[in-house]
Amino acid sequence: MSALEDAYLMRLCIAIAALLLLSACGGGISNLSSSNPARAYSGTASVGDFLSITLDPAAKTLTYTNHSNGDAGTVPYTVITDGTYTLDDPKGNLVSAYEVPNYGMLIEAMKVGPGHDTLALITSVETSPITLASFVGKQYNLMQFRTSSGGLSVGSVVIDDQGNVTSSDYWPYGALGMGGAPDPFTSSSFSASQLQEDPSGDFLTMTGQDSVDYIFGTPNGVFVVDTPNGAILAFTKAASKDFNPSFAGTYKAVYYQKVNATVNQNNQESGTPSLGHATVTIDSTGNLTVTDAQSNVLLNAPLTPVADAPYLYGSAGELADPCYGLFTFRVYHGNEPQDVFATFLNGAVLFSSFMPQSQVGPGYEYMYGVGLK
Repeated sequence: MSALEDAYLMRLCIAIAALLLLSACGGGISNLSSSNPARAYSGTASVGDFLSITLDPAAKTLTYTNHSNGDAGTVPYTVITDGTYTLDDPKGNLVSAYEVPNYGMLIEAMKVGPGHDTLALITSVETSPITLASFVGKQYNLMQFRTSSGGLSVGSVVIDDQGNVTSSDYWPYGALGMGGAPDPFTSSSFSASQLQEDPSGDFLTMTGQDSVDYIFGTPNGVFVVDTPNGAILAFTKAASKDFNPSFAGTYKAVYYQKVNATVNQNNQESGTPSLGHATVTIDSTGNLTVTDAQSNVLLNAPLTPVADAPYLYGSAGELADPCYGLFTFRVYHGNEPQDVFATFLNGAVLFSSFMPQSQVGPGYEYMYGVGLK
């Protein structure tokens, strides 16, 4: 064999070894000829904004359109050591994010809502072709996240075979008797005839007298309604009331918290809001722990099925069904209960808490968030 043939063979061996190394590390041969394509998400902000989001991992940019307030932009991002993204938004709006590629993305937003000035959590899922038929005949557990009116509700949403939607929920703030809320249990319904499929095929709309709701989701069990009153996030109900050990694990989360919240005569809520990253740990028995980025424990609760909570369902409760897969915990501070809730689906967790007496100041406080494995 000639020296030229020896050199060629050596270069070929090196190239093959490099390809095998890339494959072993998860890069794969196919990635050498692909361009790491952009990923599209549909999102809802807890202040009540609907967003279309595209993340381009090759250009390291996030492009968004806020269909509710007209904002739009392209934001460079940097991946930091814990896998989260720092967003360099020149408008100071989007500041950080966490993504499970082609599944979901969580974003901290500082300037959303109709006044372009409200802190909110943006929860987004992979954009999927959606029609009314995608949701009919299904039942979900819901959490509604808001930046006012006590922040949260939990409960059930049922879509019948004709696409008509009914919901039943528990609103902890309503138990305080403020803001014209005589009852913490509420219900609502609307007809499928009010829904319109968007030409994009990615979402549905429901137009009211002076507002638009956006409905979207995924084929694997996520149902989302973006309303002017916040974000309704719903996961398919479980087959059993009991905690499924497969839900155990560690989730990266983004959360919204408001402390010392009070309401004025015009039913406007004030208080001190904040956003942050957290770690959610669930053990095999259903014990939930939420810690912030400084390792402070925000929540620690042994979860109980809502079906076993008589103050929510059964002889004393008024939820329409037992909400299999929705869990709760109640602890009393004096005579007032703190309610904690959680529900799970395919590597995601929704969690929330309401306290009638804030740990900071004389008002109430609440927290909610979304975690992804």
